[in-house]
Amino acid sequence: MSNSEIFHFNKDKQNFDDFGLENGMKFWYARQFMSMLGYEDFQSFKKAINKAMIACDALGIGMESNFISVNREINGKNLQDYKLSRFACYMTAMNGDVKKPEVASAQAYFVTLAESMRRYIEQSQNIEREDISEREKSLTGIAKTAGVDNYAYFQNAGYLGMYNMPLKKLKVVKGIQQSRTLLDFMGKEELAANLFRITQTEAKIKNENLIGQNRLERAAKDVGVKVRHTMIEISGTTPENLPIAEDIKEVKKELKQTK
Repeated sequence: MSNSEIFHFNKDKQNFDDFGLENGMKFWYARQFMSMLGYEDFQSFKKAINKAMIACDALGIGMESNFISVNREINGKNLQDYKLSRFACYMTAMNGDVKKPEVASAQAYFVTLAESMRRYIEQSQNIEREDISEREKSLTGIAKTAGVDNYAYFQNAGYLGMYNMPLKKLKVVKGIQQSRTLLDFMGKEELAANLFRITQTEAKIKNENLIGQNRLERAAKDVGVKVRHTMIEISGTTPENLPIAEDIKEVKKELKQTK
């Protein structure tokens, strides 16, 4: 990688996503990411990767999908490398050598999403189910304009990314009837996280001018994964393990009876 190609965390230069590759999932090669963080020796950089893997294991986050060991040819040599997920890059940066200015910049870059998510949750006291319903309607219109024919698949991709399982299985895990909407059983924190996921999916589609069913499904899943990892980073809790709230229909029924 030449100096002109080296990644920068400065928004005025090439950003992190410019260096991501697609092959079923978005990933970054560790040997490229090492240069982005100011490392010159791969063995030294592997220390940061190993620390990141230990941290993921302690959090109960699967390493097999975030740190994929591969061998690839680089400058005529067959060398060990890793395919790092976005979250793996985040964890590796957080466990990097803070004396390196590139590492410090990377850490500041990666916490931006976490801070945005944290503010969303802190300000979630006034979030109602109607807010998400309205945003879902907006996202539906944008998705259909961008070429989504099967909205159910597109919607499920977002849930799959955030909850690490399809919606049908998620309802089983949470003990919700298949005929009911998950929205009716979400607490404040889960409502806030899903509103954040929906608005960021909409923004990603607009900002990147995405077109087509497959590209939008990948975008919805990618945003869901980011929100999932951010929630784990903030609270240590996966969204599928958040307790369900009281059935909103029962609450409304009780209010009518009281009135």
